[in-house]
Amino acid sequence: MADQKVTQTVGRRWRNGIKAVAVVSALGFVATACSGSSGPPTLTWYINPDDGGQAAIAQKCSEQANGAYTIETSLLPNDAASQREQLARRLAAGDSSMDIMSLDPPYIPELAEPGFLAPVPDDIAQSSTQDVVQGAIDGATWKGELVTVPFWANTQILWYRKSVAEAAGLDMTQPVTWDQLIEAARSQDKYLGVQGARAESMTVWLNALIASGGGEIVVNPEASAEELQLGLDSPQGEKAAEIISTIGTEGLGGPGLPTMDENASMELFQGDQGSFMVNYNFVWPAMQSAVEEGSLDQSVVDDIGWAVFPRVDADTEAAPPLGGINLGVGADSDHVDLAYEAISCIVQPENQTEYFVTNGNAPAVRSAFDDPSVAQDFPMATTIRESLDIAAPRPQTPYYNEVSTGIQQTWTPPSAVDPASTPASSQQFITEVLRGERLL
Repeated sequence: MADQKVTQTVGRRWRNGIKAVAVVSALGFVATACSGSSGPPTLTWYINPDDGGQAAIAQKCSEQANGAYTIETSLLPNDAASQREQLARRLAAGDSSMDIMSLDPPYIPELAEPGFLAPVPDDIAQSSTQDVVQGAIDGATWKGELVTVPFWANTQILWYRKSVAEAAGLDMTQPVTWDQLIEAARSQDKYLGVQGARAESMTVWLNALIASGGGEIVVNPEASAEELQLGLDSPQGEKAAEIISTIGTEGLGGPGLPTMDENASMELFQGDQGSFMVNYNFVWPAMQSAVEEGSLDQSVVDDIGWAVFPRVDADTEAAPPLGGINLGVGADSDHVDLAYEAISCIVQPENQTEYFVTNGNAPAVRSAFDDPSVAQDFPMATTIRESLDIAAPRPQTPYYNEVSTGIQQTWTPPSAVDPASTPASSQQFITEVLRGERLL
């Protein structure tokens, strides 16, 4: 879930320009984190929308602070791009209320590069990365330094209809490939649940395909815009294009593939023509709720199995998508030390476990998966943890917005993707955008 800048030249203008715009904007909507003179400091935690889990943790940690601070939550917009824009503007304006922020990992380099994030204290960095899945640590790091704290992680796994897999002759106890799934969908006249919309989900899918093939979208992520090298025009990019194109041109993703997001692919998977689906773990509680409400038959849920993300090559381990949320502190916060003290409370394993069970967002710390309530509510927890251990983050670069938006514009709709031309033309387009020669 993600967005960012333009070229190094445009990027510098953006940073300078946004400060001027943000100062004006901030006067109108900055939420102050000040409290009354007689009460404890109030820390503002800017949260992404969820089912109330972050607010519950905020209340719990406020109570455990014994008067040292209280945490109030402030809700960010629904989509990640709008979240990024609001946070970047406020940080650039020097908003002192940016005490704690729930950050989508791909945007972290953009905020860290200009110094918008307060350094993570050494003791917090050490304690908050113990027993944490490596992908979450990678997503919290910029230029070798931990700049945010992992809170929860997310990954896609392969969901499948047991009856379809059996009819297609697939042994789901063994790793399966995209080619096998495509052939199974063909032979059984079924649909594959993938996300083909012109949205961040396309970047997520493409990154997982290229990474699973041993490649990478951005070869040198710390480079300047002019020197950034892309790995789209590569054997891994061509194979990814082949998979996307085949699903699109043969109609294997269903008639709504060009606009299909995670929720739409879940609905497709639940239908009579559902077979296999790559999606996040939110689908399990969503389907359980649908059964309780009477909108989904229990027999459908009973027919569902799960496995690690499909491989691109049978002999190469898959690199599933990595998502989730990390916690950052604004460099201009009035309460940096208290904010990190609060973050230490927020990310405690028991809080991550509770957040998983109540909100469906998987922990970043491995031990949180061991709680009996997790196995009870998420019988696929072991598969999720296995997936998180091998998951690959999206490109970590200050120019992620340009890279991701360029991919979305050139790799959609799936039926228009051509393995012979799309990887090269996409790479050229994004490179020209980064150099200021073209506009998104």
